Amino acid sequence: MRFSNLRPNFNRLSKLTLAASATLLGFSLSPGGSCPGLLPAVQAADKAAPADEAWKEVEKAVRPPNFPPEWQKQRPSREEYAKVVVPHALAAAAKAKEFFTQHASHPKAGEAKRFHEGMLETAANLGSDEATQLIAKLETEKLNDKSMPEDERFQIRTKSIQRAAMAKQSGGMTAVFAEFEAGIRKLMVEFPKRGEPYAMLLEVAANAEADRASVLIKEILASPAEDEVKDQAKALAKKYETLGKPLPMNFKAVDGRDVNVANMKGKVVLVDFWATWCGPCVAELPNVLEAYRKLNPKGFEIVGISFDNNKKDLVDFVAEQKMPWVQYFDGKGWKNDFGVAYGINSIPAMWLVDKKGLVRDLNAREGLADKVEKLLAEP
Repeated sequence: MRFSNLRPNFNRLSKLTLAASATLLGFSLSPGGSCPGLLPAVQAADKAAPADEAWKEVEKAVRPPNFPPEWQKQRPSREEYAKVVVPHALAAAAKAKEFFTQHASHPKAGEAKRFHEGMLETAANLGSDEATQLIAKLETEKLNDKSMPEDERFQIRTKSIQRAAMAKQSGGMTAVFAEFEAGIRKLMVEFPKRGEPYAMLLEVAANAEADRASVLIKEILASPAEDEVKDQAKALAKKYETLGKPLPMNFKAVDGRDVNVANMKGKVVLVDFWATWCGPCVAELPNVLEAYRKLNPKGFEIVGISFDNNKKDLVDFVAEQKMPWVQYFDGKGWKNDFGVAYGINSIPAMWLVDKKGLVRDLNAREGLADKVEKLLAEP
């Protein structure tokens, strides 16, 4: 589950609208002529016209809004993004509901219902209380249907749990994952034979402190989760084994500098696994830049490990954002050499190496500056 970068949800819904439904056929009759056999069809088409026109309005409404041009160069904050998208999504949801309410027998009524729910989810995920309440009401009505298939019931409950977790973002990621785990535990009780909750629990483990992660990993390995999930849990356990050990990492940076983390003893080093195309990574950048400006004079360094495929994208972004630290690039994307070696399967991932050259933190994203200052204060 990703708690940021919600725009793909909006675009996904827009891609579902392909072409307008039926196009009205017009008939040209010669003067004085008649074609009585076509008259009922023409009349039926005339009656259908208002619904077809209304559907075109729905298609128009669910398209993404026009974003400010400056967002092309500077990604918006979540609040800025929500300010534009939420009212647009709510209006689109209302338009879709109007359509399926007034034209219940139209072939596109079912798609309009999906648009309605999808737009409400988009707004709810961005913090809209109005949308959250409307979605909750819809879900309650659906869940009261005892004939609903289990898969559909599970999907509804999962979305509800994800929204509840995302609503805790103001309290930081610790609060988000605490709420997420609480919801997962409820799913385990409601759906005891399903393995999916353990895949969700794996994400909690990946963002937990080492001791807690170890407990969760053992639970996942003893669960009915799929083998792929258990393999990922084993890989995560291996990653946590790096704690308290030196981090072998040396390379020639994009700017030509030679980098060897082992030679950076005496400094606290942030190893930042990231990419320019990663929304959460970019959203985190102001915090990273601020920590660097404040603490670099005291002995704080950063090593960037880029998961980009295009070198120019990386170089241009680093220059534009004035990021002075070194960057590793091999153009392999998710198969990045260091990413594979250290089991990185989601980004941003931020590791801290202490002044003795030992890995001390695998989840340094939250409270980064405070964590760095504590490590700098150590002898």
